[in-house]
Amino acid sequence: MSTATPPRTGADVMAQFLPQSPFVAKLGIAVEVLDAEQVRLRLPWDPANVTIGDMVHGGAVAALADVAVMAAAWAQADMPDSLRGVTTSMSVHFLAPARATDLVAIGRVLRRGRTLVNCDVDVVRPEGAAVAKAIATYKIG
Repeated sequence: MSTATPPRTGADVMAQFLPQSPFVAKLGIAVEVLDAEQVRLRLPWDPANVTIGDMVHGGAVAALADVAVMAAAWAQADMPDSLRGVTTSMSVHFLAPARATDLVAIGRVLRRGRTLVNCDVDVVRPEGAAVAKAIATYKIG
């Protein structure tokens, strides 16, 4: 009889958690990369995420950035005894509108403390044009 081994790295935890999160699933956010340097998440174009016409709602852009912060903070984290975490602060600067397009969030850790992780996220169109920039602090454990 074989037993399933629990996830051992933060990237393993994120790879299992993100597809099962109801909110992530509702938005359709998909993982592209979970590695040491950065995470890449994609928000597919969906007319349900617009504010008016074909413009992606700022809340959907901010939600994508927040999920990327969480993924970046956990991707290379030492696994604590309890898997708890929360974004404690986030500032989003909207740089350009996103019209009828997928969005990609590229998240990186700027500084990792004992429990607080400072991250930045670039939200871009698939061809790389900037849409938003987020700076955030995430608390692990």
